[in-house]
Amino acid sequence: MRDETAFREFVEANGATLLHAARLLTGDYQRAEDLVQTALTKVYVRWGRAREPLAYTRRVLVSTHIDGTRRRWRGERPTGALPEEPTDGGLATSDERDELRRMLRDLTSLERAVVVLRYYCDLTEKDTAASLRIPVGTVKSAASRALARLRVEAIR
Repeated sequence: MRDETAFREFVEANGATLLHAARLLTGDYQRAEDLVQTALTKVYVRWGRAREPLAYTRRVLVSTHIDGTRRRWRGERPTGALPEEPTDGGLATSDERDELRRMLRDLTSLERAVVVLRYYCDLTEKDTAASLRIPVGTVKSAASRALARLRVEAIR
């Protein structure tokens, strides 16, 4: 049996952080919202079984994003006119955040996931490796490559 109150409280407490992490992963506000919604749906189905709900949700978020980049779904079509402006409390107007998202978009999915989990979510190398289900050495090398690429972009 699911504890819907606990799940609701979890989402209220961690939703903004998860959304920001998703924005860094996807580079797009609407895709980030979709990613968080999909991840939370997956977490809700298994709610109560995860020992560490936030770590589990992060892993689901990253896995869902990586799975989504592997498949191309053609159901949605891009349009030139946006139906509405994002309502994220002014974060969309921040030049620094836009620059960070642009730079992260140039990384591979794995590098982006490692950077977001290590430096935005402030996970250790070991926790990042556990979240992504990869060896710690892979986290170290992916972080090193990603940071080197980000440094080169920052100089430009």
